[in-house]
Amino acid sequence: MLKFVKNHMESITGIEIYPLISLMIFFTFFVVLFWWVFTAKKEYINEVSNIPFEKLNNSNTEEL
Repeated sequence: MLKFVKNHMESITGIEIYPLISLMIFFTFFVVLFWWVFTAKKEYINEVSNIPFEKLNNSNTEEL
């Protein structure tokens, strides 16, 4: 099965650019994500990390 796919892919002209494009998209995404993590404000990170606890506290007080 893999040999069939490989032979079929080799017959398509210009297909060698697609792995490079996918690698660039993958690399760019993680570089941007890495940059965002290190430049994000500490207050924002703390606020977002406490959202599940706030929902849990709100649901507990509504049940009482």
